[in-house]
Amino acid sequence: MEKKSALLVVDVQNDFCPGGALQVPDGDRVVEPINRAVQRFVAAGLPVLASRDWHLPVSRHFRNMGGSWPVHCLQGTEGAAFHPALRLPGDTLVISKGTDPEMDGYSAFEGVADDGRSLKSLLESLGVQYLFIAGLATDYCVLFTALEAQRSGLTVTVLTDAVAGVDVLPGDSVRALEEMASAGVRLIVVDEL
Repeated sequence: MEKKSALLVVDVQNDFCPGGALQVPDGDRVVEPINRAVQRFVAAGLPVLASRDWHLPVSRHFRNMGGSWPVHCLQGTEGAAFHPALRLPGDTLVISKGTDPEMDGYSAFEGVADDGRSLKSLLESLGVQYLFIAGLATDYCVLFTALEAQRSGLTVTVLTDAVAGVDVLPGDSVRALEEMASAGVRLIVVDEL
């Protein structure tokens, strides 16, 4: 890891884990490798950021409003909370996305921190050039976030043992990883950090 690196944990929330409103199959299996990655970034004095879906009850994102998904990750609910076994440091910068009822909010770059700063602005202020991404779901929010990070000029790495996908169609996650790799995103496992 370079000194201008940061870790972004994408949407490891209760509603995306087993028992949640929009569960990723075995979505909680990402928690242990993410915790190991977090430990490495903290030990190196590097920033950790975490995105979260933070939807309003009325959103075109939801099936009952014409969207694709069941209602999930409503602001302030237990479903929107980070998985209880996820060990994020106290100074984690949290990015809330999906707050616009007209947008899906797949990419963390569509979100903002509590102070209103965008993810791009936060990364620039931290001097981040190398972004490492883990979380849920490989074929949606991880994919969109990684591709947008790559387009914005960052060097992007996805930690493949710390992501899991919805796989609405069988193989969606594999295709998402291939799409990221084709765009120049590096794919490694946590132990290669």
